[in-house]
Amino acid sequence: MTLAPAPITPRHLAFANLALLPLWPLAWTAPVARTGFLPFMAGEDVSILSGLGALWEADAALALLVALLALVLPYAKTLSLAAVHFGRLTPRALPALELLGKLAMADMFLLALTIVIVKGVGVGRVETAWGLWLFAFCILLSLALSMLTARRHTRAQ
Repeated sequence: MTLAPAPITPRHLAFANLALLPLWPLAWTAPVARTGFLPFMAGEDVSILSGLGALWEADAALALLVALLALVLPYAKTLSLAAVHFGRLTPRALPALELLGKLAMADMFLLALTIVIVKGVGVGRVETAWGLWLFAFCILLSLALSMLTARRHTRAQ
């Protein structure tokens, strides 16, 4: 006798989404990369927030764009999706929420591109750290939750 997996309920989706609320700030402060200019020097940990600080000094407009993509939109999307789960926001907002999640992927692209460029130049070294994986996990989980929520609401109609 085989047991079928339990269906994903709206409560499961809501709790998984709420779990992102403390994970986002952790992902922003966690080291996404370790840098160093010589192999024998200890590397410096770079987080999304410390990277934004350095970027602010170099290019404030780009720093604002990255802050919007990496900080504001993912958190706003998580809160908005929670509002849909708890009936405070209409499910008609779900396509817009999916778009917000996809925009956060642009930030992952910027991080990956920066790491590839630094490695390609060969001046220093850069290694990915666990915070990059946590940030990617949060983005992908948020995308999956919004897609599952949208699918659930289209089936209910």
